[in-house]
Amino acid sequence: MHTKEGSLKLGLVQTDNTWQDIDASLAHLSIKMDKIDNSVDVIILPELFSTGFTMEAEGVAEAMDGKAVKWMRAHAKEKQSLVIGSLLIVESGTYYNRLIAAFPEGKTESYDKRHLFSFAGEDAVFTAGEERLIINYKGFKICPLICYDLRFPVWSRNTEEIDLLIYVANWPDARMLAWDTLLKARAIENLCYVAGVNRVGVDNNKLVYVGHTSAYDAMGASLMASKPSQEAIYYATLEKAHIASVRDKFSFLDDRDRFEIKQD
Repeated sequence: MHTKEGSLKLGLVQTDNTWQDIDASLAHLSIKMDKIDNSVDVIILPELFSTGFTMEAEGVAEAMDGKAVKWMRAHAKEKQSLVIGSLLIVESGTYYNRLIAAFPEGKTESYDKRHLFSFAGEDAVFTAGEERLIINYKGFKICPLICYDLRFPVWSRNTEEIDLLIYVANWPDARMLAWDTLLKARAIENLCYVAGVNRVGVDNNKLVYVGHTSAYDAMGASLMASKPSQEAIYYATLEKAHIASVRDKFSFLDDRDRFEIKQD
């Protein structure tokens, strides 16, 4: 049984994966999906959860009818939940770090990562997206973004009365202060809920990931406490009434800048 009207329950999956091994990663995650509370409305997985943050796209990337997308659809139907995470996708020879939103009824929507992590050469492999995705689900307007997007507040700016910003990530331990600080800042400046789901483990580049999966309310207050470096499923319940109350009391969004983002 899912949450009552006006509420949205998130299941945040902090997990490791098997480097460039889609079958092993999905098998590992399937065990975790089976354990998720059936009252969850939205299940959130990390960035590139089926492969790890690899730049070796050829031979690893899947099409939109590949096994990882089918896996997401199957679990969305089984759990009767919206399932969100990013995958390495290829279309017509072009590679994307693509966030997939799989709905219980079988449809999918997608967002291609806008800010490619040039520090690791992601921009040399993937093609950047040009449009945000706004999902209307159970009365909530949700904007899901990917990892490095978190560092760019203009792209995250609440210009469309968003209720929830989601960031799926492979954010390494060396820069966790930035992750923790910016997630809270995005909630405060946008007067909306923010959820950030990060992986754990060590990848083939010897980068260490410690999670710090988090959720914040529209005032920047933490909704949950996660344990670093441990695989776990965390839960947070969001309330539309909270957003309405905060925005009614603090009308800061009325003073936001009006702007357009022009493509290069």
